[in-house]
Amino acid sequence: MTVVAVETFYGLLALVAWVVILSLGGLRLVAVTTGGGASLVEDLRERIGPYALWMAFLVALLATLGSLYFSDIAHFEPCLLCWYQRIAMYPLVVILGLAAWREDDGAWIYATALAAIGAGISTYHVLLEWFPSLSSGACDPDNPCTLVWFRVFGVISLPTLALTAFLLIITLVSYRRST
Repeated sequence: MTVVAVETFYGLLALVAWVVILSLGGLRLVAVTTGGGASLVEDLRERIGPYALWMAFLVALLATLGSLYFSDIAHFEPCLLCWYQRIAMYPLVVILGLAAWREDDGAWIYATALAAIGAGISTYHVLLEWFPSLSSGACDPDNPCTLVWFRVFGVISLPTLALTAFLLIITLVSYRRST
């Protein structure tokens, strides 16, 4: 499999993930803020909830495998912010895997906290890629955080993939969260 094929595969996964994030997250937001659609959210929670931790685990696992592929096989050198995103993502594989296996409804808080931290770092990294002038110069000049290795469909880069995974994990575990 070529590097371009893997980039495209992950880009397609990201597009599907954004549809899920916007649909499930948007519906949940509407239900919480206006009360409308609450019965639909509850129905989705009953259908998705039992599998939400497994799905979030799969997202974290795919994100981890993708990051390892891009650094170890494609030889894209991770920058400082990439390492911070990995620090947030890699433990999610273990946390979500164990939580899914044990059917631990309380794990949502740990997963959400780590994913939110990772999403914040990813958001900043995406902004640096699009607006390099925001850089404070804290990154390694030989491996700057503003370097864009690829942009699938002209938009999806490595930090965008990470951001997508973090947001999808947050969305999925929110449907498992016990009330």
